Amino acid sequence: MTAEEDISFYGSRGRHKGVLSWILSTDHKRIGLLYLTSIFGFFFVAVIFGVLMRLELIAPGRTIMSAQTYNAVFTLHGVIMIFLFIIPGIPASLGNFILPLQIGAKDVAFPRINLMSWWFYISGGTAVLVSLFTGSGPPDTGWTFYVPYSIRTGTNVTLAVFGVFLLGVSSTLTGLNFVTTVHRLRAPGMKWFRMPLFIWSLYATGWVQILATPVLAITLLLLIAERLFGFGFFDPSKGGDPLLFEHLFWIYSHPAVYIMILPAMGAVTEIIPVFARRTIFGYKAIAFSSLAIAAAGYLVWGHHMFTSGMSDISKAVFSFLTFIVAIPSGIKVFNWVASLYKGSIELRSPLLYTVSFIFLFSIGGLTGLVNGALATNIYVHGTYFIVAHFHYTMFGGTAFAFFAALHYWFPKITGRMYREAPAKNALLVLFTGFNILYFPMFILGIEGMPRRYYDYLPQFHRDHLISTIGSWILVAGLIMMFYNLIRSVFKGDTAGDNPWGGSTLEWTTSSPPPHENFKEVPVVTGGPYKFR
Repeated sequence: MTAEEDISFYGSRGRHKGVLSWILSTDHKRIGLLYLTSIFGFFFVAVIFGVLMRLELIAPGRTIMSAQTYNAVFTLHGVIMIFLFIIPGIPASLGNFILPLQIGAKDVAFPRINLMSWWFYISGGTAVLVSLFTGSGPPDTGWTFYVPYSIRTGTNVTLAVFGVFLLGVSSTLTGLNFVTTVHRLRAPGMKWFRMPLFIWSLYATGWVQILATPVLAITLLLLIAERLFGFGFFDPSKGGDPLLFEHLFWIYSHPAVYIMILPAMGAVTEIIPVFARRTIFGYKAIAFSSLAIAAAGYLVWGHHMFTSGMSDISKAVFSFLTFIVAIPSGIKVFNWVASLYKGSIELRSPLLYTVSFIFLFSIGGLTGLVNGALATNIYVHGTYFIVAHFHYTMFGGTAFAFFAALHYWFPKITGRMYREAPAKNALLVLFTGFNILYFPMFILGIEGMPRRYYDYLPQFHRDHLISTIGSWILVAGLIMMFYNLIRSVFKGDTAGDNPWGGSTLEWTTSSPPPHENFKEVPVVTGGPYKFR
C-alpha cells in the first residue's frame, strides 16, 4: 500500500473502503488491531466456557450439563485459550503494532505475509468453533488431543485439529516476519544492545515459533491422516506408539510455553523503567536470559511424561534441565525488582498490573519446580495442582502482563487516555477473583482431586465452591476493565504523543502513529532507557 492509499490509522483513501480497508490492509498497525480484536473475541468465548465449567463443578453430581458436554466444554476452553489467546496474544497483536515503531521501521519485513498470517489465524479459529456444531459432536479429548482416544473417538476431532494446524501456520509466519524484521529493518544506529528489551523478547519468541511450531504441524497432520486413512502412527492396535505422540506434542508444546511468556516478560520490562523513572537494571542479563529461556525450552519437554513410562536416567536428566530453565526466569524477576529499588515510582495502572504479574508468575514458577522434581511430580501429576500451576503461569503470568501492556500502549494505539481510577478498581477485583478461583486448586490437587473430572467426592466440595465464586469475581473484573478501555476509545481524553514520559522510539511519533510511522527515519545514538 502507498501512503496515499492508507493515510492514517483511522482513515483509508485507497481502493478499499470500510471493512475491506481493514481486512485487506498490509499496514502492521491495522493488522495488529485486527489481531487484538479477534484475540479478545475468542478470549471471551473461552471465558464463557470456563464459567460454565465452574458452574457444573459448584456441587457434586450433575448441575447444568452432562458428562459428555463437560468434556467438550473443557476441550474447547483449552484449545481456544491456548492456541487462540495465550500463544498469539502479545506477539501477534501488540508485537505487530509496536515492533516496527520501537526499531524505527516503516513496517514489518513482509507486510503481505503478515496479513496472510491473520487470515490463517481467523481460518483456524473459525474451524475450531465450527467443530462445535458439525460432525457427530464437538471434540472431547482435551486440548492436548492425546492418542489413542483422539483417534478412536467419534466426535469432530479432525476439524478441530485442522484448525489448530492452521493456527500453527499463522504462528510460524509471524515468527519468520519478526526475526527478519529485527535483523533487517532496524533504524540507523540501533545496534543489538540498543534495542528495547521488548524487541529482544519478540526476537527470541520468533525463533521458537519458527523452529518448534512445524513439529506440532507435522504431528497434527499425522493424527488427521490416522483418523481419515487408518495409518498406524500412534494407535497401538495398529503397531503405532502413543508415546511417540506425547514426545512430538510436548517437543512443541513446552517451547510454546515460552512463546506465551517471553513476550509478556518483554512487555513488563518496558513498563518498569518508565514508571520507576530509572534505567532498567541488568539490560544485557535480561536480553541474554530471553535467548537462554528460548534455547533451554527445547530441552525440558520430558517432564510432562514422568508417569508415561520413561527410563530413570531420562527422568533425572529432564528433571535437572527443568530446574536449569528456571534460572534465566529468576534473573528476570531479580532485575525487575532491582529496577524498582530506589526508583521514583509512580503507581499508575500499567505498573500495578505489572507488579501483579510478577507476584502471580512467581507463584506459578515456584510451583513449577514442584512439578519438575521427580518425587513430587509423581504425587501431583494429573491433579488440580497442575491446573492451578498452569493458570498461575499462563493467566496470572501472560494474561496479566497482556493487560499491563494493553494499558501501557493504549494511549499510543488509540490517541486516548483511559480513566485511571476504574482501571485500578478493575485490577483489584480481577486480582482478588483470580486468587479465589485458582489458589484452592492447589489444595484440591494436594488432597488428590484429579483434573478434568466431571464429578467429585463430597470432601472436595468446599474448595470447588470457593473456586466457582472466585470465577464470578474474576469475570466481574474483566468486564470492568474492558468497559473502561472500550469507553475510553470513544470518550477518553486526548493522550498526547508521550503521556508516560517513555524513552523508546514509539513515543517520539504521534498518537496514533501515522502511516509509515515516522515523518523522518529516526537515528539512534544511545540506549533505550534514558530518563532525566
